[in-house]
Order: sequence, then structure tokens, then C-alpha cells
Amino acid sequence: MRKLARLGRFSLGVGDRFGCQAQAQLRACMMASERGIEIIPVWNKSNREHTIIGSSPAQTRQAADAAVSALGWQSDYFVDADHIGLKTVDRFVDCSDFFTLDVADWIGKEATRGDMAAFAARHKELPGKHNISGMDSPLVITTADVQAAAAKYLLGVQEAGKIYRHILGARGSGDFVAEISMDETDQPQTPGELLIILAAIADEDIPVQTIAPKFIGRFNKGVEYIGDVGQFEKQFNEDLAIIGFAVKTYGLPENLKLSVHSGSDKFSIYGAIRRAVARFGAGLHVKTAGTTWLEELIGLAECGGPGLALAKEIYASSLGHLEELCGPYAAVISIDPKRLPSAEEVQGWTSEQYTSALRHDPRNPAYNPHLRQLLHVGYKIAAHKGPRYLDLLHACSKEVSRNVTTNLFDRHIRPLFLNGK
Repeated sequence: MRKLARLGRFSLGVGDRFGCQAQAQLRACMMASERGIEIIPVWNKSNREHTIIGSSPAQTRQAADAAVSALGWQSDYFVDADHIGLKTVDRFVDCSDFFTLDVADWIGKEATRGDMAAFAARHKELPGKHNISGMDSPLVITTADVQAAAAKYLLGVQEAGKIYRHILGARGSGDFVAEISMDETDQPQTPGELLIILAAIADEDIPVQTIAPKFIGRFNKGVEYIGDVGQFEKQFNEDLAIIGFAVKTYGLPENLKLSVHSGSDKFSIYGAIRRAVARFGAGLHVKTAGTTWLEELIGLAECGGPGLALAKEIYASSLGHLEELCGPYAAVISIDPKRLPSAEEVQGWTSEQYTSALRHDPRNPAYNPHLRQLLHVGYKIAAHKGPRYLDLLHACSKEVSRNVTTNLFDRHIRPLFLNGK
């Protein structure tokens, strides 16, 4: 039997674009631990982010290890090769122990007819009526449902199998966590589709510990959830029920849990997530990538002087490169250019005006989600500043780290895991 690294019940994906905030992020998890809740930090950074920043996966590992050593963290922690495929995974193999398998390019493309027929033949148990604990009514799956789901998702799951086996062979052991990302598709998966996907994952012998389905509603980067919270809560509960059923039916890892991608700042659904997790005794993984970089900007602006000046400069440059920055993220941002202040207006702002517009505080009438989303994808501008940006982060480290820790603990950990306490 393969030796697996085991991901704890609750885990938090924390992005650190510039590799300077690992200690500040870890402090938020330590604050939760002091209140009796263990939250495993998972430092995640994608190949695209490394390419833009000019960093390497080894640096992410070094930053995480250094923070753990400096603060005396005694629990588990992981470093995630975020959204990798066969073309990008190799540079992560030696320094990551968590791999998010991205199969977006294969979703919607059909596997061979022979493979789809073989899948249907293996899983004659799928069509029919299933009484699943936690669901309000029986789940009904037809033969046509199985065929349609296989046509849409089977090739993607097969690709996940190829990536997983490549990592397994390169590392020589299974001592890592596998996550499968299924959220980059046109429509949310139905409960039946999720069950069919999990059956296919079991066929590929992938010991998946977290899965990221596409949820109902819109999950834009770094801003509030857009959609019907009641419908989201229904789907989230159904997905947890399906996972519990699939674990027993297909022998998937007992700690398999839902992963919420772009989960940061979705304040309106945190209560629904917390209630569902408590109801099922389930685990949870939430990715908050990107928000730490925004807290760095807030800290710089709070410092005033050169820090505020650079924050204004980064906004002006981001505005000037609006289409270039937003293009790769078009599916996960919604920016109305008419709601963006001019560079000249921002140039005249005080520290308080800048931070009020950027910090995600819906109670503040000055908060501007359009500006926030633009700066969320504007880290490329900061990367071009090179040592100037990094030196100012160091000079303003007190303000920056305070904002990073407060954001993670008060706005995310507390409402998600501590019932607001």
C-alpha cells in the first residue's frame, strides 16, 4: 500500500506572491490553534505566478520551512504545486508535497468511445435510484446521465491519472496530497455528475484528498460571492453527501473533502459552509490565494511616504494595462471600467482613502470592488518594480504583516472555522 501524506480535517490555501509573508500567514493559523482549532496551512503558488514573479518553487518551500522554524509550528504544513499539468509539474516535484491537478483543458473533450463504453460497463451500479444519507430525496441517475458525464469529464479524469502517476514515479513514493480541480467548466456539476466523476477517479486509482467542483454562483477573485446563497448551501450539502457516499462505495480516502477555489472574501457563504461542514462532520479546504498581495499594498499605503507613493504608482500602471492584466483572469473577475477612479484622482488620495477603497470592508462606503479586482491581478506590475517593491515591503513590514494576519484570521478563519468567535 502506498504511504500517503495525510491532510488534516481543516486546511487553508495561502498564496504568497512575493514570498515575504509566510510568518504573517502562519500566525493566523497559530491564533486558531490557540482557540482549539487546527488549521493546516498550505502555501500554494502556480507556475504562471512563478513565471510572472520570476520566482521558483524551491523559494516557496524555503519560505514555508523558514516560517515554520521561526515560529515553532508543531503541526503539519504543505507546499502546493497549484494548477499543474504534465507540461509544468516537473519543476515542482522535488519541493512540493501537495499537487493540484488541473485538467481544465480536457473537460468537455470526449475520451475514446471504447473508454466510455468500458466505464459504463464497469459501473452498472450508477444508473438507478440511490438513497444517500444527507440528501433530501433519492438521487436518480439514468444511463443517459452516465454517458453524458463520461463524455464531458472522463478524459479529464484520465489526464489527472496521468499527472498523478507521473508525480508518483518521479517522487518514488506517494507521500504527497493530491487535489483535483474540476471547477473550470461551464456549469456546476450536479450531484449525479460529481458521483460519476468520483467513480472515474477511483478507477484511476488516485488517492484524492480534496476535490474542487464548480459551485453554483460566481467566484470572482478577492471579492464577494455573486449568486443565490440558498442554492449554494443546497449544493454544498449535496456535494458533501455525495463525497461521503463515494468514499464508502469506491474506497476513496476517508478524509476526502471539498475544496473551495477562489474562496477568499466570499463572506456571504461562509456561514453556509460552516453549517454544512458541522452537519456532516466533514473537512474543508479553502484557497485564499491573492489576498495576501492586496494586504501588502494596504500595508504600504498605511505607511505613507514612499510606500503610499508606490501603491499609487502600481494602481496607475495597472489601470494603464487594464486589458493585458485582466485577459488571463476574464472568467474570474468582473470589472466595470467606469467604476475605476482615474490615476489622477488616486494620486491625490490620502493613505486612508487608498486603504478604504482597497480593503474588503463592505460596511465602508468607500470600498471599491472594481479597484480591488484590478489590483488583485496587478501583481505583475509590482513584480516589475523588483527590489524597490521588496525593499519597501521590508521597510513597512510591521504594517504589512499586521494586515496579512488580521485579514486571514478575522475575515476568513474566524467566520469559517470558529463560528465568528
